[in-house]
Amino acid sequence: MSEQEIRVTFAGQAKVKAEYKGQVILTDQPVKAGGQGTAPSPFDLFLASIATCAGYYVLSFLKQRQLPLDRVYLTVLPERTPDSKLVENIKIDIHLPGSFPEKYREAAVRAADQCLVKAHLASPPRIEIRTVRD
Repeated sequence: MSEQEIRVTFAGQAKVKAEYKGQVILTDQPVKAGGQGTAPSPFDLFLASIATCAGYYVLSFLKQRQLPLDRVYLTVLPERTPDSKLVENIKIDIHLPGSFPEKYREAAVRAADQCLVKAHLASPPRIEIRTVRD
């Protein structure tokens, strides 16, 4: 298995396991979708990936400027279209305490905007699906 390869196997019922760079990521489906709800669904991981990516860039920004981390957090709200139920907009709010320096507010937004996951959504890769015989 190459360093870039993600190996996906089935872990019973609706659970799917991905192994990547020495880490194991387990997913499950909600009970209402036939799973046991023991792990995030792949779509939940997708949304959490965007949220934590933006969070990482905000964290790095705050640390570089030695700004306090306490009372800073992000919330992410996906908005779906009524017809297709697909996400059409994702709102990311960076919650800052009242004492946060005004001069850094917009810079914190620009930091979150650098998220690599977001960049891939703006310019999505082509996805090829094929079968391979072992």
